[in-house]
Amino acid sequence: MIVVRNTPNKGRGVFAGRNFAERELIERTPVLIVPAEEWSYIRNTILDNYCFRFGPNQEHAALAMGYGSLYNHSYTPNAVYEVIDGETVIQFTALRDIQVGEEITVNYNRDPRDNSPVWFDVLP
Repeated sequence: MIVVRNTPNKGRGVFAGRNFAERELIERTPVLIVPAEEWSYIRNTILDNYCFRFGPNQEHAALAMGYGSLYNHSYTPNAVYEVIDGETVIQFTALRDIQVGEEITVNYNRDPRDNSPVWFDVLP
């Protein structure tokens, strides 16, 4: 259903292996929780770039299994992610129809309309 491929200027990314309809679940992935008191051990490492904020107050970090930590950022995403704390799961859902071969992107700020700066330079 989804595949990982190299992308120009962004490293790896997640691509549609088939068409997805608007609001269709793309991936539901368990996460590995890094408790807040252990976060300092991986902050400023390569893992820092692949973690999600997790917990009732976003005090923990979470590394998504499956392809979850490989979706690239966009301010015009075609998918959205939802953190489901009680199940230690992150799920990715299509915001619009996505065609086979198209890169699946999410807004790292969670809200697809949030244009707040992220911690890196965003490429077009």
